[in-house]
Amino acid sequence: MAVTSEPRAQEGGAAPRHRSATRSLLRLWPYVRPVRARLFGAAGVAVVASCMGLVIPLVLKWMVDGPVAHRDPGGVWLGGALLLALGTAEAALFGLRRWLVGRPLASVEAAMRADLYRHLQRLPVSFHDRWASGQLLSRATTDLMLLRMFLAFPLTFLVVNGVTILAGFGILLSQEWTLGLVLMVPAVPLMILCSLFETRYATVARTVQDQTGDLTTVVEEGVLGVRIVKGFGRHRSQARAFRALSEQVRSTELRKARLLATIWALIMTLPELAIGAALVLGTVRVADGDLSAGTLVAFLSTALTLRWPVESLGFLLAMSQDAATATDRYFDVMDAEPATAADRSRPAPPREPGEGGEGGEERKGEGGLRFEGVEFVYADAPPGEPPVLRGVDLHIRPGETMALVGATGSGKTTLTALVPRLHEVTRGRITLDGRDITALSREELRALVAVAFEEPTLFSATAGENVLMGAADAGREELLRALEVAQADFVHALPEGTDTEVGEQGLSLSGGQRQRLALARAVVGGPRFLVLDDPLSALDVHTEALVEAALRQVLASTTALVVAHRPSTVLLADRVALLSEGRIAAVGTHQRLLRESAEYRSLMSGQEAEEGEGSP
Repeated sequence: MAVTSEPRAQEGGAAPRHRSATRSLLRLWPYVRPVRARLFGAAGVAVVASCMGLVIPLVLKWMVDGPVAHRDPGGVWLGGALLLALGTAEAALFGLRRWLVGRPLASVEAAMRADLYRHLQRLPVSFHDRWASGQLLSRATTDLMLLRMFLAFPLTFLVVNGVTILAGFGILLSQEWTLGLVLMVPAVPLMILCSLFETRYATVARTVQDQTGDLTTVVEEGVLGVRIVKGFGRHRSQARAFRALSEQVRSTELRKARLLATIWALIMTLPELAIGAALVLGTVRVADGDLSAGTLVAFLSTALTLRWPVESLGFLLAMSQDAATATDRYFDVMDAEPATAADRSRPAPPREPGEGGEGGEERKGEGGLRFEGVEFVYADAPPGEPPVLRGVDLHIRPGETMALVGATGSGKTTLTALVPRLHEVTRGRITLDGRDITALSREELRALVAVAFEEPTLFSATAGENVLMGAADAGREELLRALEVAQADFVHALPEGTDTEVGEQGLSLSGGQRQRLALARAVVGGPRFLVLDDPLSALDVHTEALVEAALRQVLASTTALVVAHRPSTVLLADRVALLSEGRIAAVGTHQRLLRESAEYRSLMSGQEAEEGEGSP
């Protein structure tokens, strides 16, 4: 169960070597646009507040060269009142900025999370097969939190500090241009250092976010699989795997910290040296009478006011890089296009007479469920690997139940997943009552087709809610009928009946109980087409017989494809299709195939399983 970081990181991809953080962050504009007025207003308020801080040194200059030099107490009190008013106004404006951005940024985060969840539901099953759930979870939580923080603070202050630095240096040069040039000396080396820092930090930031996703996956799998971990005594190995990944995250975080410490030290040191040089030069000029004491005080006060905007560049750039990599990771998922049959399907190949195991007479009907020359290859299959399904031709007549049997790995589950378009056919087509399923919207298709899988999936909801997920307009009467068909009457004995919470993955129930609820979910809406993937595998013999008896009533009024492994399930069907090596090898009644197909007899008698166990 332990998950290594390497394959997971490949899905997200490493940070592009020449990625532009600005270009990445600009992709957030569609989400920011609805709240742009508040954000721009907040930035404007912050700029005004910051510029008020630059007025304070000018007041100090007036006080030193005026009231202080002329020993005027009234002027000193007036200057003090001005300083107090400016400080109070600055604090109030910064508080207003926080109020302006709070609610809209929460709505931006909520909108992005809703879009991500909606998009994940539209992506094909093959996408979810490739991606670790922890990677997706970290994008929906940690990454979106980083983006909200970036929009709330670094984005605004990159603008505010930039304007403040420009305005501040304009004031410095206007007061004493020679000293201003001294302070501007570190600008060129600082720009070079920030460029180098940005490139290296981007790579480390992406790595640590991918590793955090892997760590989330391990935690999630450890919690969901706690019964396996405990049952096999694997808690120590799981703990070691968790510690190894934690150590990777720790090591990368320390690399981030070292980079940030280095750039921050340099950003703080160079301006301090420049201020020190300006102080010495200014003091000498005051002593020589070339500069007034008030001008020097105002100059140094302005320079010290600019320390924070300059020194904050280090962590503002770091937070911007974190946000840029979070944006890239978010759009790694959002850019994944849902596979469509129009993109991937090709015309069905010409068929030889009699190919596919069905007679020409059966092909004449357009009703029911039909597979025509269906081929399927998984998107991540190695080049040259043969298709899982190869030229499948099968017709299930209206109102007929077809059992699908075959050896393990023959493609039965894959074939059933194509009907509700959980996967898209690579070649050929599937029709429902003569209509190509790719011509139907997914909503319409899945209203026509109900499915129940061998591995039942339940949600953290009540038993009734889990069943009613199978039909949006079903009510209490349909719920009770479905529970009866699936022999899931045990629900009524639960503490709160159908309103009982079944817990995450329904693990508070037995395997058979979960499977019966999943079957009830499939039949609750009375679907026209029913696809069941070995729906009775977890039931005991007695319950299976009861479910089969009730299920016959449902199958009589629908067109059904049922994956079967046991003769008792096969007997529910009108006809049987034998799937062998990705092809339909034979179609007929159970008795006919027992007479004519050695492979079918082997499957039904269990010889195939015995031979499989004895093979090397």
